[in-house]
Amino acid sequence: MFVSNSDNLGATLDLKILTHFATTNASFMMECCERTENDKKGGHLAIRTSDKHLILRESAMCAEEDEAAFQDITKHRFFNTNNLWIRIDKLQEIVNKFGGYIPLPMIMNNKTVDPKDDASQKVVQLETAMGAAIECFDGASAVVVPRTRFAPVKKCDDLLLLRSDAYIITDDYRPLLNPACKGVAPIIALDSKKYKLVGALEEATAEGVPSLVDCKRLTVKGFVHMGSNTRFVGTVSITNKSNEVKCVSGTIENDDLVFE
Repeated sequence: MFVSNSDNLGATLDLKILTHFATTNASFMMECCERTENDKKGGHLAIRTSDKHLILRESAMCAEEDEAAFQDITKHRFFNTNNLWIRIDKLQEIVNKFGGYIPLPMIMNNKTVDPKDDASQKVVQLETAMGAAIECFDGASAVVVPRTRFAPVKKCDDLLLLRSDAYIITDDYRPLLNPACKGVAPIIALDSKKYKLVGALEEATAEGVPSLVDCKRLTVKGFVHMGSNTRFVGTVSITNKSNEVKCVSGTIENDDLVFE
Protein backbone atom coordinates (compact mmCIF):
# COMPACT_ATOMS: atom_id res chain seq x y z
CA MET A 1 0.00 0.00 0.00
CA PHE A 2 1.26 3.48 -0.89
CA VAL A 3 0.06 6.39 1.28
CA SER A 4 0.84 10.07 0.80
CA ASN A 5 -0.39 13.53 1.72
CA SER A 6 -2.91 15.02 -0.69
CA ASP A 7 -0.98 18.31 -0.57
CA ASN A 8 2.22 16.68 -1.88
CA LEU A 9 1.97 17.23 -5.62
CA GLY A 10 5.11 15.16 -6.22
CA ALA A 11 3.68 11.93 -4.77
CA THR A 12 3.02 9.40 -7.52
CA LEU A 13 2.97 5.61 -7.58
CA ASP A 14 6.56 5.00 -8.72
CA LEU A 15 7.02 1.40 -9.87
CA LYS A 16 10.80 1.48 -9.28
CA ILE A 17 10.28 2.38 -5.64
CA LEU A 18 7.54 -0.24 -5.35
CA THR A 19 9.92 -2.87 -6.72
CA HIS A 20 12.64 -1.83 -4.28
CA PHE A 21 10.19 -2.02 -1.37
CA ALA A 22 8.99 -5.48 -2.40
CA THR A 23 12.46 -6.94 -2.96
CA THR A 24 13.89 -5.66 0.34
CA ASN A 25 11.06 -7.36 2.24
CA ALA A 26 10.75 -4.36 4.58
CA SER A 27 7.56 -4.08 6.62
CA PHE A 28 7.32 -0.30 6.27
CA MET A 29 9.33 2.16 4.19
CA MET A 30 9.45 5.94 4.41
CA GLU A 31 10.60 8.14 1.54
CA CYS A 32 12.99 10.83 2.76
CA CYS A 33 14.70 13.79 1.10
CA GLU A 34 17.81 15.67 2.10
CA ARG A 35 16.85 18.67 4.22
CA THR A 36 17.36 22.20 2.97
CA GLU A 37 16.69 25.46 4.78
CA ASN A 38 13.12 25.27 3.46
CA ASP A 39 12.65 22.01 5.41
CA LYS A 40 14.34 22.87 8.71
CA LYS A 41 11.02 22.73 10.60
CA GLY A 42 9.92 19.46 9.02
CA GLY A 43 9.82 16.13 10.84
CA HIS A 44 12.99 14.08 10.61
CA LEU A 45 14.12 10.57 11.39
CA ALA A 46 16.10 9.46 14.41
CA ILE A 47 17.09 6.09 15.88
CA ARG A 48 15.65 5.14 19.26
CA THR A 49 18.49 3.91 21.44
CA SER A 50 16.40 1.38 23.39
CA ASP A 51 15.49 -0.86 20.45
CA LYS A 52 17.22 0.75 17.41
CA HIS A 53 13.85 1.40 15.77
CA LEU A 54 13.53 4.31 13.39
CA ILE A 55 11.31 7.03 14.87
CA LEU A 56 9.83 10.25 13.53
CA ARG A 57 10.42 13.52 15.41
CA GLU A 58 8.03 16.39 14.66
CA SER A 59 8.73 20.00 15.63
CA ALA A 60 5.77 20.01 18.05
CA MET A 61 7.42 17.10 19.91
CA CYS A 62 10.63 19.06 20.36
CA ALA A 63 11.52 20.83 23.60
CA GLU A 64 11.98 24.57 23.20
CA GLU A 65 15.63 24.40 24.27
CA ASP A 66 16.29 21.77 21.58
CA GLU A 67 14.74 23.80 18.73
CA ALA A 68 18.06 25.02 17.34
CA ALA A 69 19.43 21.47 17.23
CA PHE A 70 16.16 20.20 15.73
CA GLN A 71 16.47 22.69 12.86
CA ASP A 72 20.16 21.96 12.26
CA ILE A 73 20.10 20.47 8.75
CA THR A 74 23.71 19.30 9.06
CA LYS A 75 22.87 17.26 12.15
CA HIS A 76 19.49 15.90 11.02
CA ARG A 77 20.07 15.58 7.28
CA PHE A 78 16.90 13.83 6.13
CA PHE A 79 13.21 14.64 6.54
CA ASN A 80 9.99 12.70 6.13
CA THR A 81 8.13 13.34 2.87
CA ASN A 82 5.16 11.37 4.23
CA ASN A 83 5.31 9.14 1.18
CA LEU A 84 4.87 5.80 2.92
CA TRP A 85 4.95 2.18 1.73
CA ILE A 86 3.29 -0.39 4.00
CA ARG A 87 3.09 -4.18 3.99
CA ILE A 88 -0.59 -4.77 4.64
CA ASP A 89 -0.04 -8.16 6.34
CA LYS A 90 2.40 -6.55 8.81
CA LEU A 91 -0.05 -3.71 9.39
CA GLN A 92 -2.76 -6.25 10.20
CA GLU A 93 -0.48 -7.93 12.73
CA ILE A 94 0.05 -4.63 14.59
CA VAL A 95 -3.65 -3.74 14.52
CA ASN A 96 -4.54 -7.19 15.91
CA LYS A 97 -1.84 -6.96 18.59
CA PHE A 98 -3.18 -3.69 19.97
CA GLY A 99 -6.88 -4.45 19.69
CA GLY A 100 -7.79 -2.53 16.56
CA TYR A 101 -5.47 0.46 16.43
CA ILE A 102 -1.82 1.52 16.03
CA PRO A 103 -0.28 3.13 19.17
CA LEU A 104 1.01 6.34 17.56
CA PRO A 105 2.66 8.91 19.86
CA MET A 106 0.43 11.88 20.70
CA ILE A 107 1.50 15.33 19.50
CA MET A 108 0.32 18.52 21.23
CA ASN A 109 0.10 21.65 19.06
CA ASN A 110 -0.70 25.11 20.39
CA LYS A 111 -3.37 26.70 18.17
CA THR A 112 -6.13 29.31 18.22
CA VAL A 113 -9.81 28.52 17.63
CA ASP A 114 -9.88 30.94 14.70
CA PRO A 115 -6.78 30.45 12.51
CA LYS A 116 -7.34 33.92 11.05
CA ASP A 117 -7.23 35.59 14.46
CA ASP A 118 -4.18 35.10 16.67
CA ALA A 119 -6.05 36.80 19.51
CA SER A 120 -8.87 34.23 19.53
CA GLN A 121 -9.19 31.52 22.19
CA LYS A 122 -6.00 29.49 22.59
CA VAL A 123 -6.43 25.72 22.42
CA VAL A 124 -4.28 22.62 22.35
CA GLN A 125 -4.73 20.45 19.27
CA LEU A 126 -4.08 16.76 19.85
CA GLU A 127 -2.92 14.88 16.80
CA THR A 128 -0.94 11.91 15.58
CA ALA A 129 1.41 11.75 12.61
CA MET A 130 0.94 8.99 10.05
CA GLY A 131 4.68 8.71 9.54
CA ALA A 132 5.19 8.06 13.25
CA ALA A 133 3.91 4.53 12.57
CA ILE A 134 7.47 3.72 11.45
CA GLU A 135 8.39 3.08 15.10
CA CYS A 136 5.73 0.36 15.39
CA PHE A 137 7.05 -1.85 12.59
CA ASP A 138 9.90 -4.31 13.08
CA GLY A 139 12.13 -4.18 10.03
CA ALA A 140 11.02 -0.70 8.95
CA SER A 141 13.31 1.16 6.57
CA ALA A 142 13.79 4.49 4.85
CA VAL A 143 14.92 5.40 1.36
CA VAL A 144 16.34 8.70 0.09
CA VAL A 145 14.44 9.89 -2.98
CA PRO A 146 14.90 12.81 -5.39
CA ARG A 147 13.38 16.15 -4.53
CA THR A 148 10.91 15.63 -7.38
CA ARG A 149 9.01 13.29 -5.05
CA PHE A 150 8.26 16.17 -2.67
CA ALA A 151 6.37 19.26 -3.84
CA PRO A 152 4.11 20.23 -0.93
CA VAL A 153 1.68 23.09 -0.63
CA LYS A 154 1.35 23.75 3.11
CA LYS A 155 1.88 27.51 3.23
CA CYS A 156 1.41 30.48 0.94
CA ASP A 157 5.21 30.44 0.50
CA ASP A 158 4.89 27.02 -1.18
CA LEU A 159 1.89 28.04 -3.27
CA LEU A 160 3.61 31.15 -4.64
CA LEU A 161 6.69 29.11 -5.54
CA LEU A 162 4.74 26.33 -7.28
CA ARG A 163 2.61 28.81 -9.25
CA SER A 164 5.71 30.63 -10.49
CA ASP A 165 8.05 29.82 -13.36
CA ALA A 166 10.42 28.18 -10.85
CA TYR A 167 8.31 25.08 -11.53
CA ILE A 168 7.19 23.50 -14.77
CA ILE A 169 4.34 21.06 -15.36
CA THR A 170 5.16 17.86 -17.24
CA ASP A 171 2.93 16.28 -19.89
CA ASP A 172 1.60 13.89 -17.23
CA TYR A 173 0.82 16.84 -14.92
CA ARG A 174 3.66 16.47 -12.44
CA PRO A 175 5.23 19.68 -11.07
CA LEU A 176 9.02 19.69 -11.48
CA LEU A 177 11.57 22.26 -10.46
CA ASN A 178 12.60 24.27 -13.52
CA PRO A 179 15.99 23.00 -14.77
CA ALA A 180 17.09 26.67 -14.87
CA CYS A 181 17.04 26.58 -11.04
CA LYS A 182 19.88 24.01 -11.19
CA GLY A 183 18.32 21.76 -8.57
CA VAL A 184 17.87 24.44 -5.89
CA ALA A 185 14.44 25.95 -5.32
CA PRO A 186 14.20 29.62 -4.36
CA ILE A 187 13.68 30.23 -0.65
CA ILE A 188 10.42 32.10 -0.09
CA ALA A 189 9.63 33.81 3.22
CA LEU A 190 6.34 35.72 3.12
CA ASP A 191 5.10 37.62 6.15
CA SER A 192 3.45 34.82 8.17
CA LYS A 193 0.84 37.15 9.67
CA LYS A 194 -0.07 38.99 6.47
CA TYR A 195 -0.02 35.94 4.18
CA LYS A 196 -1.25 33.25 6.51
CA LEU A 197 -4.28 32.41 4.37
CA VAL A 198 -4.66 31.93 0.62
CA GLY A 199 -6.97 34.93 0.16
CA ALA A 200 -4.16 37.36 0.99
CA LEU A 201 -1.86 35.73 -1.59
CA GLU A 202 -4.61 35.80 -4.21
CA GLU A 203 -5.03 39.52 -3.62
CA ALA A 204 -1.26 40.14 -3.72
CA THR A 205 -0.94 38.35 -7.08
CA ALA A 206 -4.22 39.46 -8.68
CA GLU A 207 -2.19 40.82 -11.63
CA GLY A 208 -0.34 37.54 -12.10
CA VAL A 209 2.45 35.55 -10.48
CA PRO A 210 5.95 37.09 -10.48
CA SER A 211 8.98 35.39 -12.06
CA LEU A 212 11.07 33.49 -9.50
CA VAL A 213 13.18 31.27 -11.75
CA ASP A 214 16.28 33.45 -11.22
CA CYS A 215 15.56 34.19 -7.58
CA LYS A 216 17.60 32.71 -4.74
CA ARG A 217 15.69 34.16 -1.81
CA LEU A 218 12.60 36.37 -1.53
CA THR A 219 11.57 37.91 1.79
CA VAL A 220 8.37 39.95 2.06
CA LYS A 221 7.20 41.81 5.19
CA GLY A 222 3.95 43.75 5.15
CA PHE A 223 1.35 43.92 2.38
CA VAL A 224 2.96 43.99 -1.08
CA HIS A 225 1.32 43.52 -4.47
CA MET A 226 3.20 42.04 -7.43
CA GLY A 227 2.28 40.77 -10.88
CA SER A 228 3.35 38.85 -13.96
CA ASN A 229 5.50 41.84 -14.97
CA THR A 230 7.50 41.51 -11.73
CA ARG A 231 10.79 39.61 -11.88
CA PHE A 232 12.86 38.80 -8.80
CA VAL A 233 16.55 38.03 -9.33
CA GLY A 234 19.09 36.92 -6.72
CA THR A 235 18.34 37.84 -3.11
CA VAL A 236 15.49 40.31 -2.67
CA SER A 237 13.95 41.71 0.51
CA ILE A 238 10.82 43.91 0.55
CA THR A 239 9.60 45.58 3.73
CA ASN A 240 6.43 47.65 3.83
CA LYS A 241 6.24 49.51 7.16
CA SER A 242 3.22 51.58 6.13
CA ASN A 243 -0.46 50.75 6.44
CA GLU A 244 -0.94 51.09 2.67
CA VAL A 245 -0.42 48.33 0.15
CA LYS A 246 2.72 48.88 -1.94
CA CYS A 247 3.15 47.58 -5.51
CA VAL A 248 6.40 46.34 -7.02
CA SER A 249 7.00 45.77 -10.74
CA GLY A 250 9.79 45.31 -13.24
CA THR A 251 13.07 43.52 -12.50
CA ILE A 252 14.26 43.71 -8.91
CA GLU A 253 17.76 42.28 -8.50
CA ASN A 254 19.70 41.79 -5.26
CA ASP A 255 17.88 44.65 -3.62
CA ASP A 256 16.53 45.55 -0.19
CA LEU A 257 13.39 47.66 -0.65
CA VAL A 258 11.89 49.49 2.31
CA PHE A 259 8.61 51.43 2.16
CA GLU A 260 8.04 53.79 5.08
